[in-house]
Amino acid sequence: MEISQRAASMPSSPIRKLAKYADAAKRNGIHVYHLNIGQPDIPTPQCAIDAVRQTDRKILEYSPSQGYKSLRTKLVSYYAEYGIDLSPDEIIVTAGGSEAIQFAYMTCLNPGDEIIVTDPSYANYMAFAISAGAIVRSVRTRIEDGFKLPPIEEFEKQITPKTKAILICNPNNPTGYLYTKREMLQIRDLVKKHNLYLISDEVYREFIYTKAPYVSACHLEGIEDNVILVDSVSKRYSECGIRIGALITKNKEVRQAVMKFCQARLSPPLFGQVVAEASLSTPQEYMEQVYDEYLERRNFLLNELNKIPGVYSPTPMGAFYTMVQLPVDDAERFCQWCLTDFQYEGQTVMMAPGAGFYTHPEDGRNQVRMAYTLCCEDLAKAMVVLAKALEAYNNEETK
Repeated sequence: MEISQRAASMPSSPIRKLAKYADAAKRNGIHVYHLNIGQPDIPTPQCAIDAVRQTDRKILEYSPSQGYKSLRTKLVSYYAEYGIDLSPDEIIVTAGGSEAIQFAYMTCLNPGDEIIVTDPSYANYMAFAISAGAIVRSVRTRIEDGFKLPPIEEFEKQITPKTKAILICNPNNPTGYLYTKREMLQIRDLVKKHNLYLISDEVYREFIYTKAPYVSACHLEGIEDNVILVDSVSKRYSECGIRIGALITKNKEVRQAVMKFCQARLSPPLFGQVVAEASLSTPQEYMEQVYDEYLERRNFLLNELNKIPGVYSPTPMGAFYTMVQLPVDDAERFCQWCLTDFQYEGQTVMMAPGAGFYTHPEDGRNQVRMAYTLCCEDLAKAMVVLAKALEAYNNEETK
């Protein structure tokens, strides 16, 4: 018996692929600082927790395949605060942002069709493309340039008769880059010129650390029917486990097609929707405190990283990730070594190997993605451990 070619081609997640080594280290009594995953340590809003505790449901029933209208109606008000004008029918509730991406691919791409992404990008963009039988073509951004977009002509070079979509993440995971208004307008013009879909992952819009305006794909005039917005409540409210996201589009034909996939998977999580709806009433003070906390963590982490000899990280302008260049030849081997062969005072670090965020595995080999979702005290300890690990690893390598 053989597994399918599709399954064999699916890449392992760079975020989770070393988890078995981290688990083994923990069993041996080593404390692991998780810099690999965007799992916030900030408490979920109390109103969300209370919504679960106070439920009086007698039956945990299927919800509508599109999601509860009460949640979608409340989301309309949320998006209006960002200048995005929607109706409840233009919002489809999904099992996390990941399902929204998957449904967008399955709806808009035929096997053999091509989608353009920036390199590096969130690893699951590539994994979901494989599951849809689509081909990823990439436009390379560079750490020495702060991962800013290259000239729009680089996108144009990747367009072929098979190109059906461009996917962007803004603010970006894994780089933290924030697209400028000029860049967004250039992408709009390209999408319009070639009649492409623009799939825009905007789950980190609350976390923008510059005075530059947030420009949503939904703000771009003239391509309203081309845009598919992907969203999630996971990161903004620190509730990754409830698995609630959204696929948003004004394109009626796309919505009708997506609904077929929604009906096939029956319904999004019931309790997740209860929590998400309650979370939309989170006090502004909570959001401001969370923002300030991530800004402090970002500044602290960057300062500490760039003190370590041979380490470089540009300044991420949004989200809560940064790509980091390390003085090693093979970051994945180093990341695994940290978990299997190294500890400093009973501690080690777990990072996500950078190559897994690139389309071509030879790229990003000396990079890692770090998430600053730990408090500054833990980040300080993690940076001490990382510096000791690099020193020990490179001394071992030169023996």
